[in-house]
Amino acid sequence: MRGGLVVGAGILAGNITGFFRIAVQAYYLGTHARADALSVAIGPIDTLNGAIVNTMLVSFVPMLMLRPAEQRAALFARASRIFFCILAAGSAAVAALAPLLISLMGPGLAVEQHDQAVLLLRLVAPATLFAGGSAIYAALLYTERRFVAPALYQACLNGATIIAAISLWRVMGVKGFAVGYTVGAFIQLALTWSVSRDLREQVRQSRGPKIALREILGRPSMFLIYAGLIAANILVTRAFATHAGPGMAAAFDYCLRLVSVVVAYMVYPVANSLLPEIARLRGANQTENAYKLIDRSVGLMAVAAVASCAVAILLRTPVIRLLFERGNFTPESTLLVSAVFLGFAPSIVGWALMDLISRCSFALDRPRLPLIAAGIPVTINLLIMMSLRGRSNPTLSGLGASIGLLAGFLWLFVAAHLRRPASAAPSHVPEADDEERGERQNHPADFAETASEKFQ
Repeated sequence: MRGGLVVGAGILAGNITGFFRIAVQAYYLGTHARADALSVAIGPIDTLNGAIVNTMLVSFVPMLMLRPAEQRAALFARASRIFFCILAAGSAAVAALAPLLISLMGPGLAVEQHDQAVLLLRLVAPATLFAGGSAIYAALLYTERRFVAPALYQACLNGATIIAAISLWRVMGVKGFAVGYTVGAFIQLALTWSVSRDLREQVRQSRGPKIALREILGRPSMFLIYAGLIAANILVTRAFATHAGPGMAAAFDYCLRLVSVVVAYMVYPVANSLLPEIARLRGANQTENAYKLIDRSVGLMAVAAVASCAVAILLRTPVIRLLFERGNFTPESTLLVSAVFLGFAPSIVGWALMDLISRCSFALDRPRLPLIAAGIPVTINLLIMMSLRGRSNPTLSGLGASIGLLAGFLWLFVAAHLRRPASAAPSHVPEADDEERGERQNHPADFAETASEKFQ
């Protein structure tokens, strides 16, 4: 609960600054063509960085938690060097391949917006190195239940973006948003580096066995593939939106911000505080208790997700008007974003529930089902978008993403319960029988037999 409250407070700070960030973007750009260029450039990088951060927390934290102190230090020391090299290479590749990437992510952009998006993408490319580096230190902080600094990730990004966009608008125009985003990622890296200094000093003083490269990259790469497939679902929708006319990609980006806020509030506090506990239960061979904890969390999440989706649909137009309608964001922009949101809002349910179950499955070292489930939304979305290509109805632009995420969640929920180990199935034995079972287990002969079975 304490971890969830701290993470929730960080998300609150991030979302408050996030609303101001989007409000500033709406004021200066609205739903015009320049907003499309910014959305196509920063949107995918923002999604990629979020996937990298989640990869570090979901996969790297359990890897560290399941090892004794010396092995944990050795794992972090080698893994941090490897991950930093990979992140640096990734940032350089994004900058070098920016024209090709923009052509793939925004095929419907005009030539002027395409060139502008290329420049913006190169400006934000270093943010991947900074965000991923801060996530490495955040994983180390999570092992000691230090949640404050990692929880400020979004607040740093949004705060720096707001300040840079406003102060540099007359000098750099839309490029100020990209500069601020990169500076914010660097500030978060400096923060987590500073706070984790004492833990890293312990790592330098420790000597442990050398950890194999395959072991270091195995689990993070699995979750990164999962997160990449989820991100591809969003990229497909944004790419097809650029064909629907000027402003559609920006309108979808505003909707994505609203939906991601709701999903973040529901998933991150619960999942980020659950992961260390699930890893601990798994390490103590208490998998049955871990599954019970997951079931209770999913049940509560389902109620919250459905209620949030219904409220969001009912209040979408007045909320969008209140948040964004000023400056270059006109009443026509409000109607456009509201129409897009109507088709994209149901993704709240599928996205939140699928993400929670997937994170818990990775913590239990069962990555196969989430990987399969993550491929379902992007496949369905791609098929729907291809069949609807050429139609200018804004509501249909987010429909494929919503249907795909709901289908992915339903498949994962059913498959996870069907393939659950028999020992983890909920017990319906009466309480008296449990007491008798405890007495039998305390008998010396039974204890010896049980120990022999575990050894085998």
